[in-house]
Amino acid sequence: MDRQDMADLTAFVVVAEERNFTRAALKLGLSQSALSGIVRRLEERLSVRLLARTSRSVAPTEAGERLVRTLTPMLRELDQSFAELSALREKPAGTIRISSVEHAAKTIILPALTRLLSKYPDINVEVIVDYGLVDVVADHFDAGVRLGEQVAKDMIAIRMSPDVPMAIVGSPAYFNTNAVPDKPEQLVEHRAINLRLPTTGVLNAWRFLEGGREIRVRVDGPLVFNTIDLILDAAIDGMGLAYMPLDQVTEHLTNGRLVSVLTDTTPPLPGYHLYYPSRRHASPAFSLFVDAVRYRG
Repeated sequence: MDRQDMADLTAFVVVAEERNFTRAALKLGLSQSALSGIVRRLEERLSVRLLARTSRSVAPTEAGERLVRTLTPMLRELDQSFAELSALREKPAGTIRISSVEHAAKTIILPALTRLLSKYPDINVEVIVDYGLVDVVADHFDAGVRLGEQVAKDMIAIRMSPDVPMAIVGSPAYFNTNAVPDKPEQLVEHRAINLRLPTTGVLNAWRFLEGGREIRVRVDGPLVFNTIDLILDAAIDGMGLAYMPLDQVTEHLTNGRLVSVLTDTTPPLPGYHLYYPSRRHASPAFSLFVDAVRYRG
């Protein structure tokens, strides 16, 4: 059954219920002649008379009555489905799957969800922390979160944060036995606690400013993790230097558990962006999520 058949059958049911072409035409927003043509076309396709017409009345034939009894429950079910869809627009629901790096999940997504889910409790959100460059389409995510420079050009990208200040830190105990570096090239004399990037398998590069341009350096060290929480713990324990988002170490810098070095040559990272494929009809739940994490500066 194609869409035209469905429309014609719906029109026939309205005529059969109203038993009057004029009233049915008004209800359907059609002219009486157009409605009469629809019923006639339907009868020709089915090769059976559906309506008995006189100059004063219209009534279903036996075949027409049988068709009305069959169609009426189906049409009511469709009406109910449309009503439920309308309710979803008013009361957003559903599951949203997001791939995010750890720092953005902690500092942006979780606070946004605290506000969003208190207003819309029927929305469910699954956040998968992963430093890999996820293909959100192939891996069945609704969206991903990465630094702006890492977002593919064919994706819609929504800024979620300003640029991210970074810091190179170590504990006082570490600097009791290691000189404080005042140039990036002196890091070859130090131990680093590194982050492994799963997509490429390489260690995350540390970024520096040198002569007005950015350079990237991979610093060797005895420890490699895939989570910044463990990197932070190891740095506090004096096991080496760590390259961390500044907001994750500010408290420890204030209370003296960590010391920041090379501050003048450590630039911020590009801000986080939410990225997702073009979609003409995003779900109400997803649209609300995008609005909740959007950076407004």
